[in-house]
Amino acid sequence: MPDRDTPVYVISVAAELAGMHAQTLRQYDRLGLVTPSRTRGGGRRYSSQDIDRLREVQTLSGEGVSLAGIQRILELEHQVQALRSRLTQALVDNDRLTDLLTQGARVFAADSSGEVVALRAGTRPTSRAATTALALWRPKHWPFVD
Repeated sequence: MPDRDTPVYVISVAAELAGMHAQTLRQYDRLGLVTPSRTRGGGRRYSSQDIDRLREVQTLSGEGVSLAGIQRILELEHQVQALRSRLTQALVDNDRLTDLLTQGARVFAADSSGEVVALRAGTRPTSRAATTALALWRPKHWPFVD
């Protein structure tokens, strides 16, 4: 079974499903409100998601929103969707990094020669220079470094 993004409907079927005339779909395509996929011969193919977008355009138009206003609304909805997706990924990344920190992650410090050395969480560098470097470098809010 095709998913919601698979372009399967020809323009006449899409127009019927959306409750519009095919010429209206062509106009919306020219304006960029709904951009269907194209066949090699140039025929339009609409997905279920395209049909939903056509219905949304029709609803907004029926409420008195201009086509330019509809275009802006659709752009903003797309931006919101993209930002939600990025936020979800950032939260997943944050959870993964938090898990790593709680699993005995390493802390880095500089030894007396200036070389970077890895330490286990909760341990201190052996030289005074490394202790000073670590104390100056690490933020105070890091809970895993003492």
